[in-house]
Amino acid sequence: MADEKLLLDADAIQRGLTRTAHEIAEANADSKSVGLIGIQRGGVHLAKRLAGLLTGIWGHDAPVGVLDVSMHRDDIDQRGIVSVQPTEVPFDVEGKTIVLVDDVLFNGRTVRAALDAVHHLGRPRRIQLAVLIDRGHRELPIKPDFVGKNIPTALEEHIEVSLSETGGNDSVTLQALSNNQ
Repeated sequence: MADEKLLLDADAIQRGLTRTAHEIAEANADSKSVGLIGIQRGGVHLAKRLAGLLTGIWGHDAPVGVLDVSMHRDDIDQRGIVSVQPTEVPFDVEGKTIVLVDDVLFNGRTVRAALDAVHHLGRPRRIQLAVLIDRGHRELPIKPDFVGKNIPTALEEHIEVSLSETGGNDSVTLQALSNNQ
């Protein structure tokens, strides 16, 4: 049995995304050269939400794509059967600023795989990283540029992000194994 603690409700998630969108806009004066790419699965809906917020800030559409990193992971041999999701990036990444978007940043291995995957699409001018939650425990020298919320965790804890787009309520919970196991 797992103990669960609510960390962010729908309003807190929206505030974090709004703040992140404004930070992305401030860091990228050439807004027309920015493209967002959500990392499958957790970052896809967040990238689309950020794109909507940025469209309101910039006054033009912010292009958004989705990226599957399954085949670029360094632990693919340890994961068993791999469920590959679509990669759809409907814009040219060449020379652009790409903002990779994910829900939770943990050890950094998914982001490393995403960097490899993006470079298979072309050579961006630069890549930035936006995450809803940074929980620490990095194994690689990866640091996000934009963070909705820093939430230090223990290794045995798990962060669960639930979004309305996937049939849940917008929330972020911390799940810890109880002492009864």
